[in-house]
Amino acid sequence: MSNTREPLIKPIPILSLRPTQMTVGLREVKEKRKRWRETKSAKKQAKTLGKHMIPVVKGPDERYYVVDHHHLARALHDEGVKDILVTVIGDLTMVQRDAFWGVMDNKRWVYPYDAKGERRHFKDIPKSVTDLKDDPFRSLAGELRRAGGFAKDTTPFSEFLWADFLRRRMTAKSVNQDFSKAMEKALVLARSKDAVYLPGWCGPASDD
Repeated sequence: MSNTREPLIKPIPILSLRPTQMTVGLREVKEKRKRWRETKSAKKQAKTLGKHMIPVVKGPDERYYVVDHHHLARALHDEGVKDILVTVIGDLTMVQRDAFWGVMDNKRWVYPYDAKGERRHFKDIPKSVTDLKDDPFRSLAGELRRAGGFAKDTTPFSEFLWADFLRRRMTAKSVNQDFSKAMEKALVLARSKDAVYLPGWCGPASDD
């Protein structure tokens, strides 16, 4: 079984892509939609799509399972984009269907946790990017990374790990009511020793 990234030149319908997570940060989706609209020329939009191909795993049902860039796929769909280019990073077409999700889990290609950070059954994972639920803490974690709260990391679903860390120390109400204030608190939490185990932790500047 090869894990070589294999770009597919033929565009794939976004609605045919199967998610491997249960939530997205809709605030982050909104930001991506805004940036897409600002890329007004068709040539620039095509270039953007070429640079941001969706990494997928091909399943035993011949469907493509998204393992990253769920926010982008959802944003593009919401902006009326029908098809997108994908990169196949794994071929699991030979795996028995009842073993598929177990293999995906073992390879850390699935994150079956809901908006409360609780693990759910694989069958509860949405069948379409349009059905992904909002997790405000995922939006907060994404913004925290962009603000330098933690470094981009290759750990799968790293921003969800940060989201769960923040979820245990803040309320969803506080994030929804005053995102800027929530960000200030998140930046302080991100530099604390409590976050040392998280991927991309930058830590305090000194121990003083």
